[in-house]
Amino acid sequence: MAAPRRDTRGIVDPAELFAHVEFRRPEPAEALRHHVEYYWLIDWDLPEPYVSHVVPHPAVHIVFQQFEGQDPFVEATGIQLGLFTQKLEGRGRVCGIKFRPGAFHPFAPWHPVSDWTGKRLPLADVLPAARGDLEAVLTPPDENARVAALDAFLLGLDPAPDPRADQAMALVERIRTDRTIRRVTDFARTEGMTVRALQRLFSTYVGVGPKWIILRYRIHEALEHAESTPSVDWATLAADLGYADQAHLIRDFTTTVGVPPTAYAQGTH
Repeated sequence: MAAPRRDTRGIVDPAELFAHVEFRRPEPAEALRHHVEYYWLIDWDLPEPYVSHVVPHPAVHIVFQQFEGQDPFVEATGIQLGLFTQKLEGRGRVCGIKFRPGAFHPFAPWHPVSDWTGKRLPLADVLPAARGDLEAVLTPPDENARVAALDAFLLGLDPAPDPRADQAMALVERIRTDRTIRRVTDFARTEGMTVRALQRLFSTYVGVGPKWIILRYRIHEALEHAESTPSVDWATLAADLGYADQAHLIRDFTTTVGVPPTAYAQGTH
């Protein structure tokens, strides 16, 4: 199995999270990597409750979960629009699958992905034919066995090829990596699409519109700067990220994360 990733994009205060839980992001089997970015595995045994916070990515997840005192369960989680908060206490385990943005629709082609946006639903409500083996995924103490069980679960779903899904995935990846993309109208024109056609594609295959994704990736980058840079020049960063001014960055960051970027960078979150 490939070495786990230590990618913290979107995690609010990753050092605090890693101090409370065992957190890994192993890769799926080679045959699944076109659709799945990574798995995420979390184990905890806490003397006191801890609340984690994540600024979500534009991705659908399938999550196998075991909380102390509860029966295990599996959910399909659409894109969460606001800050995702999860209280952890006692002992527990989560094994999640993060699909690449735009890659989930071939697994459930009878619904636009926007139908799941903002929702956490039993897996059977989204993939009626899927049969996640909760025991195989959640019980093994060995991480490799859990990853193998997730691989087996997904390989059994066998989605049909979908060129439109591939197009949506490529467009989202371009937004993520290209800082010059700042306006949906300009982006649509460079891709030879109308704004309406681009929005329909994103609603069906991604679950949110291109404007939301542009803004979300900006906040991810601002959050990463606040975590890693001792003294952030917020005015310069705002300009680099395509904001009209620093005030707009501060407003979006505060709305999404819950505190202003300067307060976050100073550790008062």
